[in-house]
Amino acid sequence: MSDTDSRFARLYDKALGAYLGLAIGDALGATVEFMRPREIQAQYGVHRDIVGGGWLRLARGQVTDDTTMSLALGDALLLGSEGALRGLAAGDTALTEGIAQAYVRWWRGKPVDCGHTCRRGILRYVNEGTLAGPPNEGDGGNGALMRNLPAALATLGDDALFEQVSLAQARITHHHPLSDAATLGLGQLLRALLHSEDPALPARWAAAWVQAQPAFRFTPYPGRATAYVVDTVQTVLHHLTQHPFFEDALVATVNQGDDADTTGALVGMLAGARCGASGLPPRWLQRLQPVTVQAITDQTSGLLALSQRVAEVPHA
Repeated sequence: MSDTDSRFARLYDKALGAYLGLAIGDALGATVEFMRPREIQAQYGVHRDIVGGGWLRLARGQVTDDTTMSLALGDALLLGSEGALRGLAAGDTALTEGIAQAYVRWWRGKPVDCGHTCRRGILRYVNEGTLAGPPNEGDGGNGALMRNLPAALATLGDDALFEQVSLAQARITHHHPLSDAATLGLGQLLRALLHSEDPALPARWAAAWVQAQPAFRFTPYPGRATAYVVDTVQTVLHHLTQHPFFEDALVATVNQGDDADTTGALVGMLAGARCGASGLPPRWLQRLQPVTVQAITDQTSGLLALSQRVAEVPHA
């Protein structure tokens, strides 16, 4: 195998690890979503198995909106063209329209869960045709952040394009400066992890990032894991930087309770990028529903291929 082939194989393993890690964290955390740590301890001791149930009464291995909205975004990006991606910089709305329509299809498919802010933004698009609402204090949730992984994969190698796609997809439902900052920030960390083998990267990156984004300071950890984007990011960065191994980081995160499917998904995504698909716990992978694993595997290949094609399209 050539050096180029070896590098791409490692990139694919890490990208697949991120996407499957997101789904694992979603499925594991959904069981204890909205529970408090003491309630989790009383019922499970330490929650560490994908068993379904929870307030959504999920089947074992079933995922929630964190994963299915990510897949909807990935589908929209793959249905678009390299030119449509590049066109965002020039004000072309074709790609954003495609993403909004994908979210509508997702919502009309009756997902197991849909957050209030996501629903409100999708309905605004349906009723008004607008691709972004005005800035809104009520948009400071984690819904845009949780689904942005496909944007990071589709734009590898082009940081400016990553920001444009991320904000376009985010503001369909969430228009808030903290949502924007978190979506871009954790996406940048994901992209760095995909190209790094340095175990110290997450802690070093997080320390520098919170200097620029002090609202997200997580030391000392405040202990809140709600859907408010600040609480979500603080929980994710705390557990990611405290635990170098995938399983330890994810178990610690979901046992914090509250919005555990989303905090679990995001830690799973970042820790999965750190260890790669080859480093994910087999027992958790085997519990995911096969249709989810297949969709993620197919999308990961497609999004990485798209990123290579986009890199070959000249800037306008």
